[in-house]
Amino acid sequence: MAKLIVLGSSSAIPDEGHENTHLVVTSQNRVVLIDCGNNPILRLSKVGISLDSLTDIILTHFHPDHVSSFPILLMHMWLLGRKEPLIIHGLDHTLDRIKRMMTCFDWESWRDLFPVRFHILAENQMACVLESDELKIYSSPVNHLIPTIGLRIENLSSHKIVVYSCDTAPCPSVVDLARRANILIHEAAGEATGHTSASQAGEIATQAGAENLYLIHYNGDNHNVQTLVEQARRKFSKPVELAKDFMEIPF
Repeated sequence: MAKLIVLGSSSAIPDEGHENTHLVVTSQNRVVLIDCGNNPILRLSKVGISLDSLTDIILTHFHPDHVSSFPILLMHMWLLGRKEPLIIHGLDHTLDRIKRMMTCFDWESWRDLFPVRFHILAENQMACVLESDELKIYSSPVNHLIPTIGLRIENLSSHKIVVYSCDTAPCPSVVDLARRANILIHEAAGEATGHTSASQAGEIATQAGAENLYLIHYNGDNHNVQTLVEQARRKFSKPVELAKDFMEIPF
């Protein structure tokens, strides 16, 4: 069965119990890392996922808490002798900057580097990110400070759907992505430009007809973090949980 593992649940400033938000999706033949902020290497190891098993990385947008460890992740794979190709998915805005960042590290000179393939995503609704025997992943632009995508992940075997809003203010594209989703993982950084409050996330889950809501990308250092769930429940009558580091969500 496919599952999503929360490797980090924090907003841009992590703490001891909450790493920057990043996720991994595992299925029979694909292992997909979603974002690469603070170094995911030890986190993947802790949940029993080897670097060699990664097939894809989806980079949602070019903010440091989502991409800063991409160079060291590639370097570790290279030093450990990886040979299999790795596919990097993202908007042109994101991948262009990733390539420029890697140029600063002279990665063209890394001898015998494994193949790295870039897949530029169309900046439109429900663009196909990847498709395999078990998974189908779509992206749609959301409303953040820079070009950013949310994701819809469909398990073709179980017919279950997980949606990840990524960093965004409330917007129709997240509602459309999350139509009839079994699980909506929505940011709750707070009501600010390019972000969403827990209460607003509850409204979006209700509008989309989602079955379950998980709040992510919140300030874990907030001693009243449990009130986020209460705020969302006032707008969404179905189950609401806080996404927590190392939480596993089968779907």
